[in-house]
Amino acid sequence: MPFRLRFSLEAKTVLLSLQDNATFETKLKRVRVCLKRLEQDPRQASLHAHKYRSLSGPNGEEVWEVYVENNTPSAWRVWYWYGPDRHDISILAIGPHL
Repeated sequence: MPFRLRFSLEAKTVLLSLQDNATFETKLKRVRVCLKRLEQDPRQASLHAHKYRSLSGPNGEEVWEVYVENNTPSAWRVWYWYGPDRHDISILAIGPHL
């Protein structure tokens, strides 16, 4: 069963910014591919998912990080946690690696 993605206001804002600027067409495409893979199976090897220890969810949930890009200066990532419901993934942020 695929997961349902829920987006924070910050993540929604980033997606809208990418959509509104033709310069970021390639970046938007990569983000969408990453989100689709995350929705289907967050354990896909291509995502390189791992716990991100510097952040936690609003209720102390473990935050995970997946790759949008790799081996690229300022490579982009997606940060998320599982929940609030069993089949939900809450997207905390989308952007360059911190």
